[in-house]
Amino acid sequence: MDLQTRIPISNGTSIPCVGFGTWKTPNEEAAKSVAEALRVGYRHIDTATAYGNEAGVGKAIAESGIAREEIFLTSKLWNPHQGYESTLEAFDRSLEKLQTDYLDLYLIHWPHDRKYFDNWEEKNIETWRAFEKLYQEGKIKAIGVSNFRPRHLENIVSHCDIAPMVDQIEIHPGMPQDDMIAYCREHNMVVEGWSPMATGRIFSVPEAKEIAAKYDKTVAQVVLRWHVQRGVIPLPKSVTPSRIAENSRIFDFELSEEDMRTISALEGCGWSNLDPDNLIY
Repeated sequence: MDLQTRIPISNGTSIPCVGFGTWKTPNEEAAKSVAEALRVGYRHIDTATAYGNEAGVGKAIAESGIAREEIFLTSKLWNPHQGYESTLEAFDRSLEKLQTDYLDLYLIHWPHDRKYFDNWEEKNIETWRAFEKLYQEGKIKAIGVSNFRPRHLENIVSHCDIAPMVDQIEIHPGMPQDDMIAYCREHNMVVEGWSPMATGRIFSVPEAKEIAAKYDKTVAQVVLRWHVQRGVIPLPKSVTPSRIAENSRIFDFELSEEDMRTISALEGCGWSNLDPDNLIY
């Protein structure tokens, strides 16, 4: 197993088991960090319209010398663009910035935000119809959602022809999301974990440091290994070359069941405070 080992998606495609995240990474830094990630061996790159760095990500991929089909590229639809026609238009803008003619995965970034619309159920269904169209046209290899809870997913599933294939949610020690992961697996959805390091707070948790020392690994490596052993695709981000490389070296050890449980139960890791029903963007 390595960075390029793939996990099957329900439609017969597959996704690399670790992704490279770009949240809160400005365009120029995104171009540099994605270029370094690709050089190290990452082949799964995650971005979003809301991140404001699709152009930088696209530049790095275009200049990498790596064949486009070897790279699994994800972007996400931003909430104010939800709706049928507006989704199609937003998708085209993303393709242009990313310098590609298709995406490997496209996600609805958030299910609900009262700042943009009250009728979230209707908007999600309209948006998903556009996703299905793009998928059927071959412009997206897989379609899914981000930050959706069961009730949000059920709203789509009860009206769709093609069910969501992926749910990308906040997962990290202290927020293991066991119930949500179980729900997704029951519905044949791959789970991706954003903010796998709890926005950095995990590094100050004593128990995490102790477990890392036990395996002669860094806290980051142990936490990413915890994700992988749970069958979750983590999306670590960094703009530091040494850390980008460090985060890739997680396949030469295995955590014990006891340590897996300890990491899942860690406290003091916090969460992002981003709630799909009460966004603070």
